[in-house]
Amino acid sequence: MDRLEQELNIIEQISQILGGGLELSQVFQRAMSLLEQELSIERAALTLIDPTTSQLYIVASVGLTGEEQSRGRYDIGEGVSGQVLETGKSEVIPDVAEHKDFLNRTQTADTQPGATNPHSYICVPVFDGANAVGTIGVLKRFTDEATLNADARLLKIFAGLIAQTIRIHQQIRLERDHWLEERQQLTDDLRKRYTFDNIIGSSPAMLDVLGTIAQVATSRATCLILGETGCGKELIAKAIHYNSPRKDKPLIRVNCGALSPQLLESELFGHMKGAFTGALRDKIGRFEAADGGTIFLDEVGTLDPQLQVKLLRVLQEREFERVGDHRTVRVDCRVIAATNLNLENEVRAGTFREDLYYRLNVVTIHLPPLRSRREDIPSLIDHFLQRYNKENARNVHKISRDVMTTLLRYPWPGNVRELENAIERAVVLSNSEELTLELLPLQVRLFAEQTRGEVADESIEAICGKLAEHAVKQLQVYDGQVYEMVVGEVEKHLIRESLNYCGGVKLRAADFLGINRNTLNKKVKDLKVLG
Repeated sequence: MDRLEQELNIIEQISQILGGGLELSQVFQRAMSLLEQELSIERAALTLIDPTTSQLYIVASVGLTGEEQSRGRYDIGEGVSGQVLETGKSEVIPDVAEHKDFLNRTQTADTQPGATNPHSYICVPVFDGANAVGTIGVLKRFTDEATLNADARLLKIFAGLIAQTIRIHQQIRLERDHWLEERQQLTDDLRKRYTFDNIIGSSPAMLDVLGTIAQVATSRATCLILGETGCGKELIAKAIHYNSPRKDKPLIRVNCGALSPQLLESELFGHMKGAFTGALRDKIGRFEAADGGTIFLDEVGTLDPQLQVKLLRVLQEREFERVGDHRTVRVDCRVIAATNLNLENEVRAGTFREDLYYRLNVVTIHLPPLRSRREDIPSLIDHFLQRYNKENARNVHKISRDVMTTLLRYPWPGNVRELENAIERAVVLSNSEELTLELLPLQVRLFAEQTRGEVADESIEAICGKLAEHAVKQLQVYDGQVYEMVVGEVEKHLIRESLNYCGGVKLRAADFLGINRNTLNKKVKDLKVLG
């Protein structure tokens, strides 16, 4: 085979190599291994400009160790590689020992003068458009100058062919760096968003919840979050995860009530190809995806009995099998479960396994309904107004006393979620800076009409006057004690009547009064209320 035919054959094979992949180091090594065989090349290196230091560095090589490759860094204009990059012109050196600019940074060339078979060096530029962005340098034993020039010509062709791969590689690197930066930013935003300080609630019930999750977050204990729909169970689960040692690992959410038992089993544990109709490929489950992190099982009370058995095994042994597979998969993930059902009643009814309930019930967090922490409603309203004003370019910030009274008295059966939706609706429909009753949902407006009709004809001033007169008559009061004693007597009377109205059930009486149960218990004790 003559030289021309050899070069055509090499170019054809290099084109196939470059078309077979985009990983720069792999493509370069495969191509240079071919040239090593065909042209007796001993070592080769691809250098590119480091954008952070503006230096040439070796990104891929053949015949160099990792340590030798790390030494190959050059300033622009420094050494043979730096000069080739600066001038954009190739350099062919028959004997590196006789070339003053050959620096031998990698310390792999024979630079002893007068050698009978000296090392030759060929360095060609790599262009991206009109700009040189790197070099390709090869080291081989000297044969004759004609062969060196022919090798240099072939390397120029190779440099032109690999330029596209380099461009794609750099684009991928930039996109990857940008993606990693965005991911880090999103992770930081999530951590900031789900810090305990950002959970809105200063009522005694919410302070109890915050105290519990602050202690639980640093452990790996399984948590069970109980509360009505719309209370913010997922928010609490995220706060636990993002304040735990697992915060850098994934948080995987599964709604156990949204899928059929068969689909949910595959979703939780994964499946093998052909395990059932439609299983076209292997798939990992949510437990595997959450390995090292946290899995949040929402609506866990709706689990099928068969799946309850498998979940119990995962909680006990931290292992399971994919659907259609016999191999055991081990995982290390924290389980946080949530439900709006009373699991104790479900256990008594036989629809929920007792052993699974106790496995989930390591730490239980009871989220109070919004009607039991009405003192948090103004803060929540301010938070939602700020959020949806920003999203919708509005400036709603005024609320009349009547509207605020309605919002405070409304029972909010949908809890915080219903309040959020009501505020979002009001902001979207608003045309001014004031949140009026007309902007609120129909059920809230109907409640306002009903409560307005229930107000007695007698004025509040008259009622307070009569209660104060009654209290003063019943108590021996002294100057400086009137206010405290009268208010205490009014509270005592109101709590007694509320307990009588609710059949002595304190939880119902607290909801009726619109105060927290702990607050009611404290007042009953302090005021010595008798039924």
